[in-house]
Amino acid sequence: MRRAPLLEVRDVALRFGGIVALDGVSFEVEDGEILGLIGPNGAGKTTLFNCLSRLYTPNRGDILFEGSSLLDRPAHRIAEIGIARTFQNLALFPRQSVLDNVRIGGHTAARSDFLSDTLRLPWVRRQERALHGTAWALIDALDLQGVAHEAPEGLPLGTRKRVELARALAARPKLLLLDEPAGGLNHEEVGELGGLIRRIRDERRVSVLLVEHHMGLVMSISDKVVALDFGRKIAEGPPASVQQDEEVIRAYLGKPRAPLQ
Repeated sequence: MRRAPLLEVRDVALRFGGIVALDGVSFEVEDGEILGLIGPNGAGKTTLFNCLSRLYTPNRGDILFEGSSLLDRPAHRIAEIGIARTFQNLALFPRQSVLDNVRIGGHTAARSDFLSDTLRLPWVRRQERALHGTAWALIDALDLQGVAHEAPEGLPLGTRKRVELARALAARPKLLLLDEPAGGLNHEEVGELGGLIRRIRDERRVSVLLVEHHMGLVMSISDKVVALDFGRKIAEGPPASVQQDEEVIRAYLGKPRAPLQ
């Protein structure tokens, strides 16, 4: 019997007034899979991400995570079921240390309450020690040891992106949503990022849903690619197949031409 997908997007549609942002989008993300979500500007990629992280509610369709609908769950209850996200515009706490930023990511999935925290109950202290250990393990894994006690606001963009990635991983997600992680990076940094995403998937057994304009990155690390245009899914399949799809090429270039590189 076929195992149920980790994430299932079913016929999702969303309108903003007269604007169709998503028009019946469906796809699945399997356990351990890296899925690349591509499309021109305005195709609906970030809108779909915002539905997955519960910032938006679709007008039609459903989104299932491990077989259960997300649509009755508020945004602040998403991390606790195993979904974490990075943002196109970095959302770090700029004056907190790198270590504190990563620790904050762990708190999103932690069990806590005001009274227990105030009384510093034994289980709260154990949880804090565990979060501290997790944060340092991620700082080591993402090569952030040298800046652990620095504030992110003065760090290079590539380093800040690794901090946000570490913060997302601190919640121990099963599904990691990456929104334009290569934006602003140079060629060498993009190559390093691709290797890092694959290593995270392999070592931490995290499925990845990647929204990205950098075609080289998407095609080199994705197991499957879904292409959107004007809110519709126009192609789905292995990277090589989607890369050569005439409708995908037309969406990007306006007419059939050589495959996207």
